[in-house]
Amino acid sequence: MLGNLIGGFITILVGTVLMPTVADAIYVATGSGNLSNTNLTTTSVTLLNLTTIFYALAIAAAGIAVGTQALREAGLLGM
Repeated sequence: MLGNLIGGFITILVGTVLMPTVADAIYVATGSGNLSNTNLTTTSVTLLNLTTIFYALAIAAAGIAVGTQALREAGLLGM
């Protein structure tokens, strides 16, 4: 149980630390806000900008999954 909680904490910590890097990479990939230098349309830029949100949701989902697994092993969460 404790190993799962520590693993979940490390997952959240590393994912959170990497979030600015991911956001910066997406900003650069979209042409730094200037669409004249890229082959991207406004729709594709919008979808690419949503990648940061999906990344954050994936980090949260991983933390929740690891936490619930640890609680199930401890017998504190039924199912």
